[in-house]
Amino acid sequence: MFRALYTAASGMNAQQLNLDNVANNLANTSTAGFRRRRVQFTDLLYQNMVMPGSASTQQTTNAAGLQVGLGTKPGASEVLQLQGDFNQTGNPLDLAIQGQGFFQVRMPDGEIAYTRSGTFHLDQQGNIVTADGNPLEPAITLPPDALSVTIGSDGTVSVTQPGQTQATQVGNIQLALFPNPGGLNSVGNNLMLATTASGDPIVGTPGGTEGLGSLQQGFLEQSNVDVVQEFVEMILSQRSYESNSRVVKAADEMFQDLNSLTR
Repeated sequence: MFRALYTAASGMNAQQLNLDNVANNLANTSTAGFRRRRVQFTDLLYQNMVMPGSASTQQTTNAAGLQVGLGTKPGASEVLQLQGDFNQTGNPLDLAIQGQGFFQVRMPDGEIAYTRSGTFHLDQQGNIVTADGNPLEPAITLPPDALSVTIGSDGTVSVTQPGQTQATQVGNIQLALFPNPGGLNSVGNNLMLATTASGDPIVGTPGGTEGLGSLQQGFLEQSNVDVVQEFVEMILSQRSYESNSRVVKAADEMFQDLNSLTR
């Protein structure tokens, strides 16, 4: 019966973390480019009463054995890389990636971070930056007298200036692709860092031969969180937590009955 208490407690702890994950997903339903996470669970050690395949007699073996599991634990928090819906904003510096890939952002320490959020702005020097002021990589600077900016599906950035009849190309946005994007390390502010699990980035032109997606100017990719699915996960997590708590209560009542036998 001690096993039942600790096993049920492990289930309650696991479902508490699962509910924390659901809460984070729901909190980011309006975060541009957000990728929902799904918690994966693994079972714990097993106590072997009778090993499967062990000898039962000199001529026969146990076909099934007798094993008692000791609970569960969260094994991983998987990032689901499904495409979010597009929202047309009309802002020329709002970009969405149609397909695979990440924007590259240079951090203050020089490290390259990656994001699906295409909410970009201009700083005082005319550089295209994130809301936190981190510039795109490679850096793109717009002239101060630019009348309009056009960003093609291949990442080409062009501007029109006074007195010119043709647009002038000022840079090209490049995207990065990873062998395992689920292995990226989320660090907040819509940014992720490469890890050994994600593999090295493959950098190239949007819509090119590397399998990178194309850019859509004036659009933003919304969070890929499915609110209905998250509410279903919340209900399942709550019911699982409740079931495990009832196991704890049942084991406690059995201990109470056992203690009363000595009176």
